[in-house]
Amino acid sequence: QVQLVESGGGLVQPGESLRLSCAASGSTFTFYSMGWYRQVPGEQRELVAVIAPGGNINYADSVRGRFTVSRGNAKNTVYLQMNNLKPDDTAVYYCYAHPIRAYNVDYWGQGTQVTVSS
Repeated sequence: QVQLVESGGGLVQPGESLRLSCAASGSTFTFYSMGWYRQVPGEQRELVAVIAPGGNINYADSVRGRFTVSRGNAKNTVYLQMNNLKPDDTAVYYCYAHPIRAYNVDYWGQGTQVTVSS
């Protein structure tokens, strides 16, 4: 059973940085896309950054140039380095994993709160 466990959220001031981590278990993640989504109460969950097994990366326009997604060498961890954080980045951040050979199968972590406020 695939499990995703996030860590690293918290409260920061505008302009500061945070690094989120996600540890995945229960499968071999070599052929999984992995990354991050976020959600604000009352709104749809939105893509932040996803990295495909071959290394292609998709960023939301709102975070491009400020956030960097990466994977560990063992491919079962994914990170999100968030720099120059803004109040609009406040959300619950969810780790995401998708096996590229499976249709309509997505896995989610429990979420970690990121709050950007002065």
